Amino acid sequence: MPGPPSPLIENYLREASFWHVATIGRRCKLNPKLISALIERWRLETHTFHLSCGECTIILEDVQLQLGLLVDGSALTGSVQSADWGAVCYDLLGAILNNIYGAYILEMIGGYLIPDLPRNLVHQRWLLKLVDFRAIGKLSWESAVLATLYREMCKATPPTKAKIGSYLSLLQS
Repeated sequence: MPGPPSPLIENYLREASFWHVATIGRRCKLNPKLISALIERWRLETHTFHLSCGECTIILEDVQLQLGLLVDGSALTGSVQSADWGAVCYDLLGAILNNIYGAYILEMIGGYLIPDLPRNLVHQRWLLKLVDFRAIGKLSWESAVLATLYREMCKATPPTKAKIGSYLSLLQS
């Protein structure tokens, strides 16, 4: 996750309903052994953890309690296709960039909440979601985070898988 947010962007983070997301988990250090133990107990068929005390799973309410965003907002569905991402960047940012640095919310989404671990990049489709700051907080980011977590958990269950990319703080808590 990027460093602490600059006071200059606090109002933007609040308007987008991302202030809580930007401030949580800074002192939470991930425990790789705990995460590995949970992954070993994950069952693909039922999307549950099989523990000695019974079965449990992660639900949208768990994600909402941690992130503080809306659960019942508009869903983030489908992939965004654009023939010319350079034009999209120019329209939204006023420049055609190969790399975007300093886009704090974009970095949080693509690097922390819904990461693209294999490529270590933030997909530009998230840039289109950031056009209207008031609309950002009305989207159901929790469903996208939970879907990504489930997908990554399922991909991580084979013993040959070395890395998992998702909102891992949710697993640990």
